[in-house]
Amino acid sequence: MGDAKPIARSAIVAEEQWDVAVSRALAQVQGTPVDVALLFASGAYAGHYPAMLQMIRHATDASIVLGCSGEGVVGTRTELERIPALSLMTLSLPGATLHPVYFTEEMIQNYRTPQQWRVALDLPLDDVNAWLVFADPFRLDCEGLINTLSLAYADLPLLGGLASNDMEERRTYVFYNDEVFDEGAVGLAIGGAYTLHPLVSQGCEPIGEPWTITHVQDNSMIATISNRPAYELLIETITQLTPELQGRVQNNLLVGLAADEYRDHFERGSFLIRQLIGVDRHNGALAIGAFPRVGQTIQFQIRDATTADRDLKELLVQIGARIGDQQPVAGILCTCNGRGEGMFGGPDHDAGAVAQTFGSLPLAGLFCSGEIGPVGKRSFLHGFTASLALLVKC
Repeated sequence: MGDAKPIARSAIVAEEQWDVAVSRALAQVQGTPVDVALLFASGAYAGHYPAMLQMIRHATDASIVLGCSGEGVVGTRTELERIPALSLMTLSLPGATLHPVYFTEEMIQNYRTPQQWRVALDLPLDDVNAWLVFADPFRLDCEGLINTLSLAYADLPLLGGLASNDMEERRTYVFYNDEVFDEGAVGLAIGGAYTLHPLVSQGCEPIGEPWTITHVQDNSMIATISNRPAYELLIETITQLTPELQGRVQNNLLVGLAADEYRDHFERGSFLIRQLIGVDRHNGALAIGAFPRVGQTIQFQIRDATTADRDLKELLVQIGARIGDQQPVAGILCTCNGRGEGMFGGPDHDAGAVAQTFGSLPLAGLFCSGEIGPVGKRSFLHGFTASLALLVKC
């Protein structure tokens, strides 16, 4: 058993009939023992989710089945958006310790300390190398869950995404073995001989210089940066750009808050990206999608198809070099439903980029309502991001 190797297989199927879709996917992943099955499925199948899970459990004999609904799904080299489709991955992981969890809003409210979380989950810190989480965005404090798990299992990779569906319905689904929930979150604590290597591509490039926030108004707006009105500094930054960049920055302007204030040098990837929401023209304060702090380092950012393409491809090269000969077992890709064809103008962009670096690596995932992954040592909830979890042997 000690010489047994991990095996991952993935399938992605577009098909209106749910049972035909599951049968076709199962035919592509059959033939090996299964410890974990991951399912990401179109909301078009929602009425049949319980039967789909039972069919997969019966066919694979998987001890753990997890996943969620997706507005689109991802597989090796392929992305299928806004059509009835599913993505299925099976994993045989000898030497792994695997602990599935269903998280509720009550848990987030009741467990306040890292120790309380570890006791409640019966998961000591030493038993976990990484977390994979999929959550409902409408009926769960997702940021609260990410923050508390990140504290309870500090410095460990926490990746995943928020389930999606037809957004007019405002209802998504998460899968936990044979059960389907329209609230809460599912997680998989991975330990033993395996961990996750994270890649988080926020798709941005810094513009101008990094500055220091010097005054915050009402705990929510940046009043001054380097003792100057924040809006004044923003306009100055834009006017100093090349004409080509000034054109691209229209409707593509964001802010980056340094993930680690103790760095000597800030560059792309050093920042947690957040929206620039608005401007108070009376005093030049900026409203952003975060709670800024005095002393925090800030740098304005641009994000469009060009920057997102470059960022993802460069990060894939970097992670490929970092893991070297340690070939990943599989990848789980959570990409924003604002990316895909809408951003890049063609299909399969993110899945295709992963394949350019890792070839036929078994890949599964979905288009998310928000993406989970680390910036620095701590995990955050992101938007317009591609979050890739590479499963590797330790």
